[in-house]
Amino acid sequence: MAWLLLAFAIATEVMATSALKLSNGFSHLGWSAVVAVGYTASFILMSQALKMHLEVGTAYAIWSGAGTAAIALIGAAFLGESLNLTKIAGILLIIGGVVVLNLAGSSH
Repeated sequence: MAWLLLAFAIATEVMATSALKLSNGFSHLGWSAVVAVGYTASFILMSQALKMHLEVGTAYAIWSGAGTAAIALIGAAFLGESLNLTKIAGILLIIGGVVVLNLAGSSH
């Protein structure tokens, strides 16, 4: 259940960050509301996942890494942002770092 909550936390954070671009500096009320609700939901979901004994370092690495990779891809696919080999390499490094943290497991 903790991993499911973490997955929803990532999804709501990605939604909020995508809406952040669309809010036009918080000048668009609808998208600004999506940002506020999305980030609030993300942090609530993350806190509940951590309450279920996920390690904070691993959970945060997955949350931020998956979010960063997803936003880079969404930016390229839907927001007209560039995606080149260097950015792709960066995304792969982020994913690799998250995998290494998961493989390391807990310290006890």
